[in-house]
Amino acid sequence: MYHLCGLWEDLPPDHKTIAEFRRKNKRALKELIKQCSRICMELGLIDGNVLFVDGTKIRANASRGKNYTKQHYEKHLAEVDKRIEELLEECDRIDEEEREQGSLVKMEKELAENEGYRTKIREMLSRFKEEEEKGKAPKTINQTDPESALMRSVQGSHASYNVQSVVDDKHGLIVHVDAVSDSTDVNQFANQITQAESVTGKECEVGCADAGYADTEELEKIDRRGTKVVVPSQQQALHNPEEKPFHKNKFVYNTEHDCYFCPEGHKLTYKGKEDGGKKLAYRIPDADICKKCRHYGECTNSQSGRKIVRLLQEEIKEKLERHYEQPESQEIYTRRKARVEHPFGHIKRNLGITNFLLRGRESAQAEISIGATCFNIARMITLFGGVKEIIGQFLALQS
Repeated sequence: MYHLCGLWEDLPPDHKTIAEFRRKNKRALKELIKQCSRICMELGLIDGNVLFVDGTKIRANASRGKNYTKQHYEKHLAEVDKRIEELLEECDRIDEEEREQGSLVKMEKELAENEGYRTKIREMLSRFKEEEEKGKAPKTINQTDPESALMRSVQGSHASYNVQSVVDDKHGLIVHVDAVSDSTDVNQFANQITQAESVTGKECEVGCADAGYADTEELEKIDRRGTKVVVPSQQQALHNPEEKPFHKNKFVYNTEHDCYFCPEGHKLTYKGKEDGGKKLAYRIPDADICKKCRHYGECTNSQSGRKIVRLLQEEIKEKLERHYEQPESQEIYTRRKARVEHPFGHIKRNLGITNFLLRGRESAQAEISIGATCFNIARMITLFGGVKEIIGQFLALQS
């Protein structure tokens, strides 16, 4: 017989108990990393001045084979509707006295299964409609976990979530984590920085990320409030960019007359907007000027002459590129990789979180919140020397 005081030590919860606890408390678990980050701030381990953003793909609890197109769901919905009608007609033909016979029971069971399947298909089609209204229009939606998305990683293409992490520069501790359904990082920078700042309670001085976040419109949201943005453009991210003699940067833009001048001094005038109004097109007014130029064939092969495309926020883009090239920005960017890769390495390799166990975005957020908190605790132990020391430091602050 166990002594009562030692009973719980010898009866640890099994995997089912842990899974059930995680499933029932996912909303609370989502907040776990916030509470941990705020404790780290009280202990002086996070200052929130320089924040690094990065993302990694973690597989969802769903097979990639369950990703289907809108046309697939529509086809199956029609088939299920037809089968339900057939079953209802067959049930009506059976005499009331034969209700207890196995054939009717079997048909009613099949009818219930088909109605359940129809409900699920309609949910998938509703999700397609919702995403289309948002302007996303996904190619496929996973039947098992509709909130996941088909994403590419070094392990191949799988139903996954894009896990976003915001790490503080001081000791490399995680401030905020999120699991999103977007397969790219392009539209995540401002949102993730803002959510991290809601934890620290202050605006950061510098926000830094890799070229995967290089969207001028997105970066401007943080830059225009005065925060320094250190994110390289796609061109700057190339280690040895090929310097082409007639690249866009060789053309001089004249702000006063809103035109470009090519290296030979010919003028390119404004012709209109492209890409839904996000870009401005400039072209040589007379195509013969290009065709008679000694660089025709090297500068352009177009029968209409050379064209230059300029972003509406081109000046902001150039400003951000200059920010990235500053020596102090280069120092920050050099630290970025060591800061953001360390947590992901610990979570994936040491904690073994390479795929989510629960389904749905909220559940994925809860699981990654647990992983991020475990990383922060492990890092705190390294910094303070042990759990007792952490508790001692925290109690000292409270007194």
